[in-house]
Amino acid sequence: MKRICLGLCMLICLSAKSSPVYELLERIDPGASQKFKIELSEGEPDFFELDQAGEKVVVRGNNYVSIATGINWYLKYYAGIHLSWNGMQAKLPAVLPPVKEKERREASLKYRYDFNYCTYSYSMAFWDWERWERELDWMAMHGINMALALTGMEVVWHNVLQQLGYTAEEIGQFIAGPGFLAWWHMNNLEGWGGPNPESWYERQMQLQHRILNRMREYGIEPVFPGYAGMLPHNASEKLGIEVKDPGLWCGYQRPAFLYPENPAFKRIAGLYYMEMEKRFGKAKFYGMDPFHEGGNVQGIDLAAAAQSVLQAMKTANPEAVWVMQAWQANPRHEMITALQPGNVLILDLSSENRPMWGDKESVWYREKGFEGQDWLYCMLLNFGGNVGMYGRMDRVINGFYAAVQHPNGASLRGVGKTMEGIENNPVMYELLLELPWRKIPFTKEEWLKGYVKARYGKDDPRLQQAWQILGKAAYNCPVVQEGTTESVFCARPAEEISGASSWGTSELYYAPEESKKVAALFLEVSEQYKGNNNFEYDLTDIMRQALADKGNVLQKKITEAYRLKDETAFRNLSREFLQLILWQDTLLATRPEFRLGTWLERAKAKGETEEEKRLYEWNARVQITTWGNRQAADKGGLRDYSHREWAGLLKDFYYPRWKAYFDLLEKRLAGEETEDIDWYAFEEPWTLKNKVYASAPEGNIIDVAPLVFREVFGQ
Repeated sequence: MKRICLGLCMLICLSAKSSPVYELLERIDPGASQKFKIELSEGEPDFFELDQAGEKVVVRGNNYVSIATGINWYLKYYAGIHLSWNGMQAKLPAVLPPVKEKERREASLKYRYDFNYCTYSYSMAFWDWERWERELDWMAMHGINMALALTGMEVVWHNVLQQLGYTAEEIGQFIAGPGFLAWWHMNNLEGWGGPNPESWYERQMQLQHRILNRMREYGIEPVFPGYAGMLPHNASEKLGIEVKDPGLWCGYQRPAFLYPENPAFKRIAGLYYMEMEKRFGKAKFYGMDPFHEGGNVQGIDLAAAAQSVLQAMKTANPEAVWVMQAWQANPRHEMITALQPGNVLILDLSSENRPMWGDKESVWYREKGFEGQDWLYCMLLNFGGNVGMYGRMDRVINGFYAAVQHPNGASLRGVGKTMEGIENNPVMYELLLELPWRKIPFTKEEWLKGYVKARYGKDDPRLQQAWQILGKAAYNCPVVQEGTTESVFCARPAEEISGASSWGTSELYYAPEESKKVAALFLEVSEQYKGNNNFEYDLTDIMRQALADKGNVLQKKITEAYRLKDETAFRNLSREFLQLILWQDTLLATRPEFRLGTWLERAKAKGETEEEKRLYEWNARVQITTWGNRQAADKGGLRDYSHREWAGLLKDFYYPRWKAYFDLLEKRLAGEETEDIDWYAFEEPWTLKNKVYASAPEGNIIDVAPLVFREVFGQ
């Protein structure tokens, strides 16, 4: 009996030593795995425990994600080490701070979900395995155990369409390019950004295999895109089957919708799931959002359609669950009430702004929420990958605990981050993903104290003061708006700017002096934090915000001077504004996260030939500027939707645009008759260029920030 027990213990130890968690620790800091003792232990719900065994910190949990979450909790709140998108490596102390009293935390809810379809285009369109590996580590350490998995899924469609008789040229006209695949997946458009070369499909499929292998090693459940009736819009002529035309989306032709009651639906769905399983295996979850953002549903029996979609999915995997996004009219009442609870999981996509779960204050209030279907409390936060400090901390915290206590909370199953773009505002994601592990409600003021200490490695009074200001200003948005207050630097010039994008806003909800005040507090202690990666990133971001806020105020003064026909004031203020853009460019050039070159170089690296590199670079350039063709950019409202406050883009795209506008107004002040600028014609040539933008940082923010602050604010 003793030999059996000893053998079992050795097997458990061997299994733990070869676990992905030890490999994760080695990527954080080579040798770090020797400082921890990892223990897998059965139990429900998900939990982690922090304990001590000699000089080693013990982290035990019921699965690898729970253990990775425990390691992250230890690093933040015991060792003062915060790993984030701006840095997933750190030097750990030779001897780790001890856990003096065992700490146990349990997740109050089952799921922690990751990604919006849009994230795959606005942030991840051109990621390689190295970048994906860092993200997967971040996900595990933040408790993510369920994530949308879209990479390479276009190969499934490529092969299904081949089997249906489509030619390579026709397939290329249907599947979107790398920068726009998200909206193709969501049935919004066809072909824009393509056609993709054959090498794209093979490389993305190989990348997805690596991603899925790591997800499965950690125990993260992938959410595959399911089949809900999408076909090329010419399917009637090509395949001889009746399909519905859902209309246009922002000027683009939507794919056709195959009626689920049509016998062809079952056949094509079968081909789709068979091809997916062949390439990527089965999934427990499949995401589908028929009629996303206004698709025409006239004449469709929505209840019957839902049952047919579910049946096709269940035929592929009887245990599968249908994941839906709650956005605008979706999920349709008729569809979710036609399905038995347990078969559906709904992402309340913007619980912090427009919740549907039953919050009476919401503009999308639904009295019965999701009709008893399982759902997740999600935070959308970011639109278009736009840069800017923004959040609704109080709303996120209070809304979550209110949802838990609400009658509709009986079917609440977890939280989700459903942002359109990532790699910004790390504080908000830390907050959201800690909620399930904190059973007792708390205030943002309390939480920020711990965050600041973890973020910078020590409890600094100046930085504590700075973040309390941010908590009441940038991270306390009192109104519903689509993401950050948008910098007017990135807006198409006009006398009055409502927002840089069609659906965003440039109206500040806090006094602009607040961001300047925070920047000054950071600068007071900046020399002490030289080399501290988190501090340097945050200093760059808060300085960027202070300059953007000043620009928003200055633009209104320029308009006032122009309308008063004060030529001197107009000339001086417009020159100050243009110089502000250049200072912003200089400031942001110090960090790779804020450089255009980082985005473009990743895009080009995906190409094997010069032709492929040009295609991918064009996708990357178009997405962040015009977004689409003239119809979609201007009449569809998509221009500047994905604007980015980045070094390189500020200097070579936004600056010339504003200068051309100010030159026009100056001529008009002088009495000249001039035509309005055709902005699309002005912008499109930049998308076709191939100027190289470096990704390596220029200068150090600790040196650059004080100089810029003095020049801009005179202090």
